[in-house]
Amino acid sequence: MSSSSIVAMEEWPPESGGRVGKEAPVATSPGPTSPGLTSLGAIFILMKSALGAGLLNFPWAFQQAGGLGPAFLVELVSRVSGGPVSLLFLLSGLLVLGYAASVSGQPSYQAAVHRLCGPGVGKLCEACFIVNLLMISVAFLKVIGDQLEKLHEFLLPTVPPAPRPWYADQRFLLALLSCLVILPLSAPREIGFQKYTSILGTLAACYLSLVIVLQYYLGPEGLAREPRFSQSPSSWSSVFSVFPTICFGFQCHEAAVSIYCSLYDQRLSRWALVSTLSLLACCLVYSLTGAYGFLTFGANVSADILMSYPGGDVVIIIARVLFAVSIVTVYPIVLFLGRSVLQDVWRRSCRVPADPSGPRVRMPLTVAWVAVTLTLALLLPDLSEVIGIIGGISAFFIFIFPGLCLIGAMNTEPLGTRLKCCLELWGVVSVLVGTFIFGQSTVAAVLELF
Repeated sequence: MSSSSIVAMEEWPPESGGRVGKEAPVATSPGPTSPGLTSLGAIFILMKSALGAGLLNFPWAFQQAGGLGPAFLVELVSRVSGGPVSLLFLLSGLLVLGYAASVSGQPSYQAAVHRLCGPGVGKLCEACFIVNLLMISVAFLKVIGDQLEKLHEFLLPTVPPAPRPWYADQRFLLALLSCLVILPLSAPREIGFQKYTSILGTLAACYLSLVIVLQYYLGPEGLAREPRFSQSPSSWSSVFSVFPTICFGFQCHEAAVSIYCSLYDQRLSRWALVSTLSLLACCLVYSLTGAYGFLTFGANVSADILMSYPGGDVVIIIARVLFAVSIVTVYPIVLFLGRSVLQDVWRRSCRVPADPSGPRVRMPLTVAWVAVTLTLALLLPDLSEVIGIIGGISAFFIFIFPGLCLIGAMNTEPLGTRLKCCLELWGVVSVLVGTFIFGQSTVAAVLELF
């Protein structure tokens, strides 16, 4: 996500005049919508949903896979490179979610899953959403903290072995920014004022990719380069370790239902075109970033590619500022969506007569969210550890839940027996593939932590 692969949900329903996203997790239909999103707008929102913090981790994933050759092979098999296998999995997931939205009549991912798969799977989907959004928030804060540290080194350099002043410590700067900027931006009941930040995040991602390519050819003389066009991976486990990064990078499926419901033209053929163009553009940006970042630094590449570059390069400083500002503006949207799921759980289960969207419930939830994610961001030493957890969970949204929705939709749609069997079989395959990726990624992330 990625900034957040959920960020596009703020656009639903555009121009509706209602509270944006408030009813997203509810399993009942909120009534008629006012679709107003063009195909071009949907392409850019899907791109923004996929192009985010995961972009910084792709060069490191190339290094973990064992170089360009193994990395592109893993990309092809696991969906990144744009080859037939990759598009088959990515597009099938997005098409199934668009189909699930039209069959269920629900405006959000959680609601569609709840309607087609039953309340048990619907509650599992809500739980995955909360955990996933929490960890995405942690990844955002980790990226912001890294960029703050590098920016402070440039603005107020210290000469070793002189100790760094307390106000230059990353933990202090990140906590201060969270309290003074992020928390106030996350407190409002509405997020309509955030709807123009998608273009900023897309531009920041494209600028970063362009900078990494140009730095390889035109970078400073002192920039160490270790070009490696092929390298043997240390083990198969290291090759499979890139799956979480890939899943995190292309995690735009949670927003698919909301984007589909916002389209003027809700034909599946048009949705397929929107999805294909978006994913091809994302494949290009991710592949260029991963390949040229790895070619520049080789085995010395950091989990956050921006941390590998010198702190005084003006071009890199601009990239850091753009990325940090983009993430600061996206974090409140992720928090809002996670808070909306918690508010719906509160509404269903709590007997206390308090409006979950009112300040008595909303503000404690907001403060608790910021405090928990800030604590985890300060405790986890490396961005790759956060992404390892997110990547495993995102397999639910890319594979497992779409597969279950496809199987559930077959019970309600009057299709031919042969076609229905083929679609149910594809749903089972999707669930099995997602279960494997979730298990492998989660086990690897846990072993990495301990």
